[in-house]
Amino acid sequence: MEATQTGGDVFFVLMGAILVFAMHSGFAFLEVGTVRHKNQVNALVKILVDFAISTVAYFFIGYAVAYGVDFLMSAAMLSGEAEGSPFAPQGFDLVKFFFLLTFAAAIPAIISGGIAERAKFWSQAIATAVIVGLIYPFFEGLVWNGNFGFQGWLEETYGAAFNDFAGSIVVHAVGGWIALGAVLLLGVRHGRYDERGRVNGIPPSSIPWLALGSWLLCVGWFGFNVMSAQSLEGVSGLVAMNSLLAMAGGILIALIAGKNDPGFIHNGALAGLVAVCAGSNVMHPIGSFVVGGIAGGIFVVFFNLCQNRWRIDDVLGVWPLHGLCGLWGGIACGIFGQEALGGLGGVALMSQLIGSLAGAAYALIGGLLVYGALKLAIGIRLSKEDEIQGADLSIHKIGANPETEITPR
Repeated sequence: MEATQTGGDVFFVLMGAILVFAMHSGFAFLEVGTVRHKNQVNALVKILVDFAISTVAYFFIGYAVAYGVDFLMSAAMLSGEAEGSPFAPQGFDLVKFFFLLTFAAAIPAIISGGIAERAKFWSQAIATAVIVGLIYPFFEGLVWNGNFGFQGWLEETYGAAFNDFAGSIVVHAVGGWIALGAVLLLGVRHGRYDERGRVNGIPPSSIPWLALGSWLLCVGWFGFNVMSAQSLEGVSGLVAMNSLLAMAGGILIALIAGKNDPGFIHNGALAGLVAVCAGSNVMHPIGSFVVGGIAGGIFVVFFNLCQNRWRIDDVLGVWPLHGLCGLWGGIACGIFGQEALGGLGGVALMSQLIGSLAGAAYALIGGLLVYGALKLAIGIRLSKEDEIQGADLSIHKIGANPETEITPR
């Protein structure tokens, strides 16, 4: 029975890892559909290469930073088959690594959408290695492994630790606020604003690709949230229901606030899911619906403010979507997770507020430091000529539709 239970947990977490891995194709196609045709290949290549770099950085450095565990031992020890192995049997800890890696690799995937169309390829590759190897896992370990007594202090002071069940803050807010630092340092795309500061419209290249990206993310998100339980014994249908209702709330409010714009509608679903991650294990479904709906409104309002008033050229709106909606989700867990509002309790608003703001501040500072250092050392932006030509041809020497783009002889 023990072997069956362990095998079931291995399979459960593996399926979660595969679902979240599939979400990375959603990040890719969301970006492909949003950027101009001349940058579609770059979007696809960036996401895949960033995942590979993330895997290596997290395997050799990041996981040890977060959890104090390394994999520099025999396969028998790693799989838990050797006597005295510190690893769980049947390779459970290995699929757990895979699952948590997919979360870590989401950070550069989030950043990619903000810096699209004008970032240097190899500068971003270096940034990915540093972020996934050091910046992200430090905060991950602080929250999810209790490192440095941060969670213990919150629990002792306010009666409950910081609850971030599936990463509204650890993953999404951290990714979104790092992205804000990168976007500010990169500056706006060439031609985005005219001499008077008025917005020059840059329409999405493909609404169907954008929509496909959103759908892939939405489907995979149920692995992201539900399987954060990391065991069959801990799995809860409440997490699935809360995720579903938050997604619906985000879609409907984005539909209204965004005046039926398909870009806002498809991102509204993601806004709701980002916000519900933190409290999906403790909130009531109606509370989740409200949290997701507010997140949908936050995305529409702040995306428009960034692009039209503040001139922050965040191409996919990753700071409003992941940074601000993630921040809202972390705080909202301390409100809608309370028993008085139908939640399960066991959360403290002050713990949620401190943990959420700490994550946002840490990520913004980290983003400014990493991309600021790269900007000084090797540069982070394409030349004006390469940007105008497009990242596909200037970096990868091929366009999205090579056959149709060949000049007839």
